[in-house]
Amino acid sequence: MGGWLSSMMRSREQQEAIELTDQVSASGAEPIGECHRGERVHVCGTIRSVTLRPRANAPTLEAEIYDGSGHLTLVWLGRRRLAGVEVGRTIQAVGRVTCPDGQPMIFNPEYDLRVVTTHE
Repeated sequence: MGGWLSSMMRSREQQEAIELTDQVSASGAEPIGECHRGERVHVCGTIRSVTLRPRANAPTLEAEIYDGSGHLTLVWLGRRRLAGVEVGRTIQAVGRVTCPDGQPMIFNPEYDLRVVTTHE
């Protein structure tokens, strides 16, 4: 039964990735998995985590987003929180990709929180 549950979870994750990829395409954003360091990009994804970290003696708010093709971290320097930036929300962001430690990030992006309607 463990194999069945595992395949159900994998199928659920795959379905979520497909839905997110469709959402990205509809928004006109670039897939995160295709973004490269140094490019100015427009991305769209679901916020998976929000973390407050100290960076150079200043608060830094970080939000990891996922769009079905990859993960990217949005970083706001000098911020402790931003209204509406919370796990589960859909966000569009524009900025230049950097890759400190090999992880794609956008510092101080322009952003727009999205309302997503689902059809059940």
